[in-house]
Amino acid sequence: MSFSERWQEIRTGFERPFWVANITELFERLSYYGVQAVLAIYLYKSLNFTQAQAGDLIGYFGAVVWFLPIFGGALADLLGFKRSLAFAYLVLSIGYFLLGSLSAPFLAPLRSMMTLPHLLLIILLIPALGPAIVKPCVVGTTARASSENVRSIGYSIYYTLVNVGGALGPLLASFIGPRYGEANVFRVSSIFVFLMFLVVIFFFKEPGQAAGATSASLGAVARNFLTVVTNPRIMTFLLIFSGFYIVFWQIYIALPLFFSTFVPGNVNVARIISVEGFSVIAFQVAITYITRRLATFPAMTLGIFITGISWLILAAHTGPWTAVAMLIVLAFGEMIQASRYYEYMSRLAPEGQQGTYMGFAFLPIAIGFLVAGIIGGRMVHYLGESLQAPRAVWLVIAAIGIATAGLMTVFNALVKPGGTAPPGA
Repeated sequence: MSFSERWQEIRTGFERPFWVANITELFERLSYYGVQAVLAIYLYKSLNFTQAQAGDLIGYFGAVVWFLPIFGGALADLLGFKRSLAFAYLVLSIGYFLLGSLSAPFLAPLRSMMTLPHLLLIILLIPALGPAIVKPCVVGTTARASSENVRSIGYSIYYTLVNVGGALGPLLASFIGPRYGEANVFRVSSIFVFLMFLVVIFFFKEPGQAAGATSASLGAVARNFLTVVTNPRIMTFLLIFSGFYIVFWQIYIALPLFFSTFVPGNVNVARIISVEGFSVIAFQVAITYITRRLATFPAMTLGIFITGISWLILAAHTGPWTAVAMLIVLAFGEMIQASRYYEYMSRLAPEGQQGTYMGFAFLPIAIGFLVAGIIGGRMVHYLGESLQAPRAVWLVIAAIGIATAGLMTVFNALVKPGGTAPPGA
């Protein structure tokens, strides 16, 4: 097929809902990662939470964000993609606005009724509901609004736009936060997602249901959840793989808290964090090509190992430029394992249940975020301030990554002899 013919396929292979949904996803990710880039500093410096409290709250927020997509897909099927997306963006805009307005006079009655930690737990739950619905809607729209011959390209476009948003969010926060305060990062994010609400209302058309497709009820999703959690092999793998995200999410927890406490000067941590996203955009195609001959499981294990040892760069010397170097190396690890993880999940599932199991690929992300929040702030406080050994924080994070790679190797060795390992492992 010639280039012109392929280009024609791409031009005609995507319906308008595909472009509308994916463009809104870009701005949703921009808003989400902009918020993540400054949330730790906002909680610690602006709201005077302890490092442990800040870590707990961030972990709680992240766990809800990444756990609920398991059920968000069923909700999207029940309500329809358009209504679900509009609802999600409206909820996000309200949640981000309230996060940036915790000190505002109109919230004074609520502040007098409950403690700030309890108020924040409630408010954080509001924007956490948004991504849980947006993600399955956008992925589902990509499937329904793409022709079969260009669907793989459609998912590549989706993945690229997600990474663009993930890179631009912290960069935008790095300009707004130091000049106008972290609270205004939340307000700007609120404006972006509210504009996406309007875009969905006026431009998004419900994509057609694929032939033979069925919609799962919330009850069916709950039953599927029990099916997964009672499968010891899949749960063991998911729990082990959570170690990768315990390490990964420290970018947004331990890193900003550490720099705010121990690194002199007004370091723009949000700008440093944006390096990880831009590295993925710049090198993903090359890394995918270079590692194409690696089997699935060794590729995942290698990616996790690289992610773990990347933190040793900060252990050798902690500063802005070593943080940049660490994030570039960490991005290489993420790129090596990211797509392979979903491939392995589909193969690990019992025959005929791949669709059910793929919905639970988000579980390690949620578990990792929760645990990362619990240990991240406490490590910075205990190792850095109590024991006066701040660089030990990076050694512990690296050790978790290396141990996770080791457990992955043991898991693969144990499941192979019984003939239960998926092909390519």
